[in-house]
Amino acid sequence: MTSVTVLVPAKVNLQLAVGAVRPDGYHELVSVFHAVSLFDEVTVRPADRLTVTVEGEGEGVVPLDRSNLAVRAVELLADRLGQRPDVHVHLRKGIPVAGGMAGGSADAAAALLACDTLWRGATPREMLRRLGAELGSDVPFSDLGGTAIGTGRGERLAAVPSVGRFHWVFALADGGLSTPAVYGECDRLREVAGEPVPVPAPREELVAALRAGDAAALGAAMSNDLQPAALSLRPALRDTLDAGRAAGALGALVSGSGPTCAFLAADEAAAKTVAVALEESGTCRTTRVAYGPVGGAKVVPTPRLRTNESTPGVG
Repeated sequence: MTSVTVLVPAKVNLQLAVGAVRPDGYHELVSVFHAVSLFDEVTVRPADRLTVTVEGEGEGVVPLDRSNLAVRAVELLADRLGQRPDVHVHLRKGIPVAGGMAGGSADAAAALLACDTLWRGATPREMLRRLGAELGSDVPFSDLGGTAIGTGRGERLAAVPSVGRFHWVFALADGGLSTPAVYGECDRLREVAGEPVPVPAPREELVAALRAGDAAALGAAMSNDLQPAALSLRPALRDTLDAGRAAGALGALVSGSGPTCAFLAADEAAAKTVAVALEESGTCRTTRVAYGPVGGAKVVPTPRLRTNESTPGVG
């Protein structure tokens, strides 16, 4: 086997409920993950040493050293399988970088699956997800895909049945937001307000909307406890959210720790309308139109991005 390519999706948090800080330093979370049709493509092939190259979103920004989760994923799996981590990893990125859509975690999940396939490790997928959890809270979901409730720090997953297809517009901002900084700001805002820290729990109306395939109900039920912190650090995101709502979005929120904003639309045509309005508003760098849920990380036969599965925005 000369190379292996894995396609892996972005995620949006339909709900992100943030609880207290745990003894291990992480926050207790309930996250309703939803995989959408924006993809990274990760190709691995044998090499003299472990190296990384990047093209697409974030080229020149994504790190090429051990701070890249894909690199750490290769090293972790190599250690478990008794292999040398001598591969070249090529990241073809369509997921926004530092945008709250788990692009780095997606690359780690894809690297685990790609290297296990290349090395014929035959590691069960559940074990790959456990390894992924050692790298980051979002990595297991990037492998699973679909829609799922994550608990703990987000790594313990339970699939949620959903009916039909939901249509999305993602407004990309200039620059990123640091996830630790957003969580820190969330804690600060709560302390200033004197608010009790909530015990996170899934919203029943949101789960019911997914099971019914009711886009309007889902849009009304979406929530993100990190959104006030993201808006505090990046106030201009309010204008982006307002522009999408004014264009007819059924729901709007900051995706994860931001700064990408996610808009749920009634259908594909409505999503295109929202995307046009957002780009004309001047409140974002660009948009991406997508749908969900989609499956998680999967080995594909060729290293060619499937353009029919990821439709760029207008403009």
